[in-house]
Amino acid sequence: MTRRVLVAGIGSEYRGDDGVGIAVVRRVEHLQSGAESQTGAAATIAPLSDPLDLLGRWDGTDLAIVVDATRSGEPAGTVRTRELETFDPPSGESSSARLNGRASTHGLGLDDVLRLARSLGSAPGRVVLVGVEGSAFGLGEDLSPAVAAAVQEAAQAVLDMINEADQCA
Repeated sequence: MTRRVLVAGIGSEYRGDDGVGIAVVRRVEHLQSGAESQTGAAATIAPLSDPLDLLGRWDGTDLAIVVDATRSGEPAGTVRTRELETFDPPSGESSSARLNGRASTHGLGLDDVLRLARSLGSAPGRVVLVGVEGSAFGLGEDLSPAVAAAVQEAAQAVLDMINEADQCA
């Protein structure tokens, strides 16, 4: 049995490093579809602008891998992976706020959307956040050099998770 996997990149290509989620999922899609394919498993790829867009998209999936920019004070380009179930922020603080060091640029944070999906009975079996530390979020900017250099590392982390999910099927 093949596991259902969703890879969602969250962000805006028109706000500098906020577009890293989109860049990573496009890289994953390229690696899965081309001669460079490194995985036997297939995943649904979804570039999205907001975590709320996950509702409906991740229904029935075994694994949702969400890629997004973070602001936590780490050096730009740092890639961190967190299991959402094991990431319990302090009371009243969203995981986005904790990862970002301030309020999320999104209306609802990923943990808020996951709580909503759980209450609706439509949450994925497992949610993993791949965060790439950003530094430049201005309108019209490209990815900063450090973040652009981290796209391949983050894409490889996603591919490894897809392979792991496929092997567990």
